[in-house]
Order: sequence, then C-alpha cells, then structure tokens
Amino acid sequence: MLARPSTAELLAAELRREILDGDPAAGERLRERELVERYGVARHTLRAALRQLAGEGLVRIEPHRGATVAKLAPEEVRDLYELRAALELEAAHLALERHGGRLPEPVHAALAALEAACARPEPAWSEVSHAHADLHGAIVAASESPRIVAAHGALTGELLLFLLQLQPHVEAGRLAADHAALVAALEREGAVVMRGHLRESAETLGAQLG
Repeated sequence: MLARPSTAELLAAELRREILDGDPAAGERLRERELVERYGVARHTLRAALRQLAGEGLVRIEPHRGATVAKLAPEEVRDLYELRAALELEAAHLALERHGGRLPEPVHAALAALEAACARPEPAWSEVSHAHADLHGAIVAASESPRIVAAHGALTGELLLFLLQLQPHVEAGRLAADHAALVAALEREGAVVMRGHLRESAETLGAQLG
C-alpha cells in the first residue's frame, strides 16, 4: 500500500511552489500566524512543513526570530559555484566518456522539458526551476558515478534557491537557449565548457548581490 502524504508534506509542497515562484521573495519573513490562518492548519503542522523546507535549504529558521525564505549571500554564491564546478565538470567528463562522446537520451529529454517550461506564455518559475535542476541532474546522473550523484543531489535546494535569486536577471527564453547551447557545446567541445557556463551565471548573480 502506498503511503498517503501527510498534511505537513502537502503544505510543504504548496509553500515550496510559492517560494520558487518568487512570492514570498528571498529574504522575506514567513509569519506563522498568517500562514496558519491562510491554510487552516495547526501551528505544529506548519512548523513541520517549514522544517522540511529548511532541510531542503529553501527556508532558514532562527531561534526567537522564526522562519524566512533563504537567501544566498555573495560568498555562498561563490562557494556553490566552486562546488558545482568540481562535481558537474567531472560528471560531464565521465558522462561523455561513458556514452561515446554524446550525452544520453535522458539529458536531451530534460533539455526538451526545460525548453517547454520556458516557452509558456507566462512561465511558472517553480516549473522552470525544477526543469533546470532536472537537466543538470540528468547530466550528473549520466556520469554513472553514485558518489557524485549523491553529492550533487544534496545541493538541489541551493540550486533551486540560486535560480530563484537569478530570476530577475535572466529571461526564461534566454535560460532555455543558454542550456541548449550548453548541451550542444558539451557534445562538440567536451566537459570543459561546463565551467564557463556555471561561472557566467554565478558572476551574474554575484554582481547583483555585491
């Protein structure tokens, strides 16, 4: 028998979607009383949902101050770039090596899903964010390295948060085009192009936060 999601899990899913759509914005306080009244849930249910989102890196909870939507500081953007570059560069190298210089079908399917999400008349950024994370995850999965996949998977929350903060500075259409160019360049030039792709987006956000 499949387990049914709890009320806290359903609430976490709704709050996650709202956060990734940019309302509430990064750094904004999540007021317990307002959320309890809006969703008609008990305070302990809300707190369980917020703890789940905190575990994903999307919410930060401070004693006596409550919860806020997480916001990456400039140094965190730099650190995230450095770690992603280490993992994704090696993952792309292994993926190309193990698949005859091409990226496997799941990567191209993930790219198509990202392009479709970005092509909607009014793209939902939560959908775009997940499609973006899924594409990078597919490239990493193609490495067939369980340890790299696990280490990269632990960054999913921060990756979603990164793209959330990048949203005001990049159009969905450009995001899709940049990733189509990335996949083509990986197959044409090799894994080295991944570093430049990650550096450009990190520098774009870092400049805004600095």
